[in-house]
Amino acid sequence: MTIDLRRTTHWHRPLMTFVYLMAVLAVVSAVGIFVDSRVLIGAPIWLKPFKFAVSFVLYGLTLAWMLSLLPPRRSRVAQRMATLIVAMAAIEMAVIVGQVLRGQASHFNISTPLNVALFVTMAAMITVLFVAHLVIGIVVLIQRIPDRVARSAVRWGLGLSLLGMLAAIPMTLPSQDPGIEGIGGAHSVGVPDGGAGLPVVGWSTTGGDLRIGHFVGLHALQALPILAILLTRFATRLDERTRARLVAVAGTAYGVLTVLLTWQALRGQPLLRPDAVTLAAVAALVVTTAAATALVLARRRRSDLALAA
Repeated sequence: MTIDLRRTTHWHRPLMTFVYLMAVLAVVSAVGIFVDSRVLIGAPIWLKPFKFAVSFVLYGLTLAWMLSLLPPRRSRVAQRMATLIVAMAAIEMAVIVGQVLRGQASHFNISTPLNVALFVTMAAMITVLFVAHLVIGIVVLIQRIPDRVARSAVRWGLGLSLLGMLAAIPMTLPSQDPGIEGIGGAHSVGVPDGGAGLPVVGWSTTGGDLRIGHFVGLHALQALPILAILLTRFATRLDERTRARLVAVAGTAYGVLTVLLTWQALRGQPLLRPDAVTLAAVAALVVTTAAATALVLARRRRSDLALAA
C-alpha cells in the first residue's frame, strides 16, 4: 500500500479545490488569532475557523485519496456524494467565518432569530454530510479494492469517522443546556464552556469534554490508513492477509477508545484526570488489543510452519 503524491492532480477535483481553499483559510485564521484581539467563550475568536479549516484539509485529502482507490467507472455514486460533502462543508465554513466577522458564536447560538437560523443551517449541512459519508462507506463495502490492507484501512477509517460524527450528538442534547440565555448546547460536561483547557484544542482540564471522542473518532480516517502504510512499509515479512487483520484489530481498538473517551466525558471527567474505573477500562482495552495482536501474529507463524512442512 503506497500513496503516489504525483497523482493528486487526478483526484476528485471538487474535494481537492476545497482542500486548497481550506488551506488558505487556515493560514488566514492563524494570522487572525494573533492580530485580532477579540475573545469568544474564552478562546481567540479565529481559533474555531482555524481548527475547522485544518480538519477539513485532512478530511478532504484523505477522502480524495480513498476515492482514487475505487474503480473509476463503478464509483460514480461515491464521486457525487463527495461533491455533495464539499457543498455542505463549504456552507458550514461560510457560516462559521461569517459569525466570526459578526463577533458571534456559530455553535449553540440561539440568541436571535438569525443566529438560530444559522445554527440550524449548520446542523442540516452536517446531517446531509453524514448521510453522504455513509453512502460512500457503503460503496466502499460493495466495491472491491485490490489491495487488501488498503481495503481494510479505508473501510475501518470511514466507519469509525461516522462514529466520531455521532459522538458530537450529546453536545446538543437537553442535558447539555448550560442554563445561559441564548445558548443551546455545550462541549463541556460539569463545567461551563470556555474554562481552563489544553493548548490549541481547548479541551477542558476541569470537566468532561465531548470534543475529545468526536475528534478521535473523526481522525480514524487518517489514523488507520497511516497504520496500513506503516505496516506495508516496515512489516514486509508479514503477508497481506496478516497486515489486513492487524488493521482490523487496530480499528476495533480505535472504535472502543472513541466510545471510552465519550463515556469519560459524559461522566464530567477531564481527559488527564481519569478515575479508577476509566483506568481499568483503558487497561482492559490495552490488554485485549495486545492479546488480539499476538493471536494474529501467532496464526501467521502457524501458517508459515505448515507451508514449510
